[in-house]
Amino acid sequence: MAQTSLRTCRLELLPAISSALYRAGAHTLASSSPPPPVPKKIPYEASAHGLTWQDPYHWMKNTNDPDFINHLNHENSYAQASMSDTQTLQRTLFSEMKNRMPSKISTPPERWGPWLYYQYIPEGKEYPLLCRRLETEKSGWLQTVFHNVRGGFGKEEILLDWNEIAEKYGYVHVGTCRVSPDHNFLAYTIDTSGDEQFMLQIKDLRNQCIVPRLPVDGVVSLAVLCTKLGSDSTDDAPIFTEGDSGFCVDITSTKDGKFITVNSNSRASSEEDATNPLGGLRRVHKRVPGVQYFLEHHYGFFYILTNYPLSENEECSSGDYYLARCRAEKLYSANWQNIILPGEDISLQDMDIFDGHLVLFVSKKGVPMLCSIDLSINFECKYQMEIENLNPWFFPLPSSSCSIVPGSNHDFMSSVYRAVLSSPVMPDMIVDYDMSRQTFSIVQQEELRGTSDGAGLNSAACELETNEVIDTRNCEDNNYQNSGLQGWKVLSRLYSCERKEVVSHDGVKIPLTILYSRKAWLRDQSPGLLQAYGAYGEVLDKGWCTDRLCLLDRGWVVAFADVRGGGGGDSSWHKFGSGLYKRNSIHDLTSCGKYLVNEGYVCKDKLCAIGYSAGCLLVGAAINMYPKLFCAAILKVPFLDICNTMLDPSLPLTKLDYEEFGNPQIQSQFEYIRSYSPYDNIPSGVCHPSVLVTASFHDARQNHILVGVWEAAKWVAKVRDRMCSACSHSVILKTNTTGGHFGEGGRYSQCEETAYDYAFLMKICGD
Repeated sequence: MAQTSLRTCRLELLPAISSALYRAGAHTLASSSPPPPVPKKIPYEASAHGLTWQDPYHWMKNTNDPDFINHLNHENSYAQASMSDTQTLQRTLFSEMKNRMPSKISTPPERWGPWLYYQYIPEGKEYPLLCRRLETEKSGWLQTVFHNVRGGFGKEEILLDWNEIAEKYGYVHVGTCRVSPDHNFLAYTIDTSGDEQFMLQIKDLRNQCIVPRLPVDGVVSLAVLCTKLGSDSTDDAPIFTEGDSGFCVDITSTKDGKFITVNSNSRASSEEDATNPLGGLRRVHKRVPGVQYFLEHHYGFFYILTNYPLSENEECSSGDYYLARCRAEKLYSANWQNIILPGEDISLQDMDIFDGHLVLFVSKKGVPMLCSIDLSINFECKYQMEIENLNPWFFPLPSSSCSIVPGSNHDFMSSVYRAVLSSPVMPDMIVDYDMSRQTFSIVQQEELRGTSDGAGLNSAACELETNEVIDTRNCEDNNYQNSGLQGWKVLSRLYSCERKEVVSHDGVKIPLTILYSRKAWLRDQSPGLLQAYGAYGEVLDKGWCTDRLCLLDRGWVVAFADVRGGGGGDSSWHKFGSGLYKRNSIHDLTSCGKYLVNEGYVCKDKLCAIGYSAGCLLVGAAINMYPKLFCAAILKVPFLDICNTMLDPSLPLTKLDYEEFGNPQIQSQFEYIRSYSPYDNIPSGVCHPSVLVTASFHDARQNHILVGVWEAAKWVAKVRDRMCSACSHSVILKTNTTGGHFGEGGRYSQCEETAYDYAFLMKICGD
């Protein structure tokens, strides 16, 4: 992933901040590199639906095999030798990334009850601290706390120190972290080995001690137990148990604290149960394939975000989300009325609720937006309404390329909504939106050092954007009252960020975001890096990343393809890039790559691609279809052997992913999956692009459906077997033996990893 920051390790408690000269190249690694390792082959015949095929590297699936471990060690040695001549470049890149980091990364305090909660990464440390202090200042408290954050703390409480855990175990990944409503307890899950087997701990914040009988090892999302802290385990009472391995269980409370909700959900379906903390658990609605439900409660009414079909003729899997409202006592009757529809060209993504306001997350033609609705409005009507009928206030945003990450916003009684805004040319910015006054204020923007002109955010390189705001209906002066002359500080004078629409193979227009340096970029000559994900309806992260400046300042183009299968539009955008439509997302990626070359953004022989996890499926398949389109690729913890892997129903996540990729136990779906599977379609006798493949040995998902180190090793071995003998390009496998699926957790460790990746690309492109 990108650099470590408080945005990338964001908790549910607080919002977080993140933190041109080249030569013609031969697109090959050093000729002095030793020959690549040659793993053994063991005959293995696989079959399905009457089709039989050979898989001589099937034995690698047994990651405990000493031969496999020995092979990975040889691969790491080969990678080290192949990249030995980039050591100086790696050190230079790492130094640049480190110099751009703020000495201390911190979040502004967020009020919740009598406490102010905040995070910061101490100078010289890798990981953050979660802290709080009582709000004792009645005036100027924010400025006081800011002063303390910058110059050392007075009466602060350190609730959790990631650095202490990392020093003890050598690795740390905090899965979730929540403070109890009475502010007396902190519950958190930690992974200290990278295998994603989390340990649940509960800390008594009154005495800083871990509650006895806990921690609980091997936390899984299958059941909900009610336990009294400090009691014997025999007192545990099961509240809910999920018997379907294709579903996960989540427990939370409504924003007002009146109800506890248990949500059992798969990739596309959910079943929600609600309970009064002192009452029993009751099912809200029966489970329906393709339908999801999310609840909030507000003064005797439930608000239900769902995609349940509004008519009998509508398919469950095709329905967009809408908001239903009903009285609490009628929740279980499923006779929900007061339907709120998004409106034309708008899709509803999520919601939040406060004492006086309803906040809606919407997407308009793929552009994220937020709006608030005054809950004093009269909803007592029995017909369908649209958001526009409720007099919404759309939050001012800096540009159409802006991403929005919600803050924790725990305080139900607050009228202020906090969000983190970011774009490829705008460092992360924390903004408070006052929904009662319909004004906004910029609380904090990430410090930036070491831009290409030697200056930071206070330089002339920054522009104050006060004109470019999404939805011009809200650009009137009254929306900016009390906001003064503040604007959005962006680096658009140094870096250009363009949003294009690329026509894919079937005529659908694919959003493509193109980023480059105005000073260093050269038409038809610059190298470029194209990224896509296209799975699970996830929106591709295009937020600010200082590490990326190392490429931009050297003339590189960085592009983001919002291919189908990902998020950003209505539900059809995900649907038509998954299952039996998965090839669409692959064609979307190749169409965007061709566009970058044909329009002169990237040199024909210097286009590279990068994929993460399931995104590697796209890149791997695209390389098979168009071997000459990319000169190099980086596949990080890749998902490549989709057909063989998903044919094994014993793997824990297999059934969970049938909804995303299809079920190969069904012949028609098997044939479709096999038609694009990267591992099963590697062409013979072609000159394959140079590829860097990275994997983690302790990635727990190596035994699940995705991103196993054995998948990476199998794919690399098979590519080398089939590559044209005259081709000088190399395929490198680098395995991390300490980190997990998320790699190394610390910010400096991630910089080292990114520097290695960039050095590989620059070497291939002759930079």
